This record gives sequence, C-alpha cells and structure tokens, in this order.
Amino acid sequence: MSGLLAGKTALVMGVANRWSIAWAIAQAFAREGARLIFTFQGERQERDVRELAGTLGSPLVLPCDVARDEHLASLAEVIREQAGGLDALAHSIAFANREDLSGAFVETSRAGFALALDVSAYSLAAVTRHLLPVLRPGASLVTLTYIGSTRVMPGYNVMGVAKAALEASVRYLASDLGPRGIRVNAISAGPIKTASARAVQGFSRMLEVMEQRAPLRRNTDPAEVADAAVFLCSALARGITGEVLFVDGGYHVTGF
Repeated sequence: MSGLLAGKTALVMGVANRWSIAWAIAQAFAREGARLIFTFQGERQERDVRELAGTLGSPLVLPCDVARDEHLASLAEVIREQAGGLDALAHSIAFANREDLSGAFVETSRAGFALALDVSAYSLAAVTRHLLPVLRPGASLVTLTYIGSTRVMPGYNVMGVAKAALEASVRYLASDLGPRGIRVNAISAGPIKTASARAVQGFSRMLEVMEQRAPLRRNTDPAEVADAAVFLCSALARGITGEVLFVDGGYHVTGF
C-alpha cells in the first residue's frame, strides 16, 4: 500500500501506550500519508501520547474526556480552526470497572453498567455529533469491537453488552450519516494483548483458544487491524458502511 490516505486528516482517539490498537492504527495512517490528530485524557496519558505522537512528526495532540460534552465541543472547534476538517476518525475507546470484568454478569452494579455503556458505546455517538460540522463529505469513521458482543465470553461481562450497543450504534449512525456521504464501520478484532485487555479475567485463556481454534491457528496482530482501518478509511471502501469487519483469523466462523 502507498498513499491511500494522502491528503486526508485523521483523528485517532484511544492511544494509551505503544501496545494500544489505536497506536498501531495511527502508525498505519501515517504510513499511508494521513495528517494525524491525537487525543488524550489525563496527565499520565498526555505524556505517553505526546511522546509517541512525536515519532510521527508534529501532529496535534489535544485533551478530551469523551464523557464531557464541553470537551467534545472544544475538540471540534480546535479541529475546525487548526485543521479545517476531518476525513477519518479512529475511535478506540472503552472502559469498565475492573470488578465488573470478573465474576458473574448478574452482579454488575447499576453505576458500573452506566459507566461502561457511556464510555464504551455512547461515546461514539457523542463524538460523532460534536464533530459532524467538521466531518467532510466522504469521511470515514471506524470503531473497535469484539466478538463478545454476540457470544458469551467468560469475564467479558458488561463490556460485551457495551460492544453490542456499540455495534448497533454503528448501524444507526451509518444510516443517519449516509446521506452526507459519511461512512461508519466497526472492526471486530481478535483478542490482543493491550493494557485494557489484561483487566478481563481469563484473558490469557482467550488467547489460547483463539490460537487453537481460529482457522489461521494464530492470534491477531495489531498491524492487521490497523491495515483494515486504513482500508475502511480509504476510497477502496467507499461503498462500505454499517458493517462489522472481522479481523480475527477467522475465529468468528467456527462453531466453538
């Protein structure tokens, strides 16, 4: 691939460290010629994101808490002023309390459920609503999901419910934004060793099962997910919207 995103401006949300799927996506976007914008939340994340972003030139690095509408409004305004508009968004944001990712789903607290759904699912709609004035015709939005949205994965619990809501949000947003020429899709990646994934009880077992049962008999490489994001944000995918693209070595087609 070469220059698939040349001349485009892409916002990457969710980089936490160099092992983040969002960071792999950012590197792939940069490789294909995109101008990048990053967001961070909190001082610790700011340090890490700025350090990583600096290896890709001098991209904009902006604060944003997706649970605060005033942050999203400010983000949109800065993008309008300093970048003029957006052609691509990579949304890789999810959170649930650690205690809600272990034990039984029935024990999920009301507050824990609301938090997980707000950050992991509603944030896509909230971000899109605030960024709509700066999204250019032909823009592409991509979010990250997991097969736990449709199958029970022990320990995934409330996050599986949040991912189900996220996937439904993708379909409704695709319908809303299609007339504007804006596409919305999701990538369902196989389990990948990230900082957030380690919070899921039994995550190591998920990796073992994937390697044993996926048709390709291996786990998913973050670079594979990143290349899929490049495809979905490029003109090559101009006729694709409202879809969940699986990048999981074929695991989702098995009966296990």
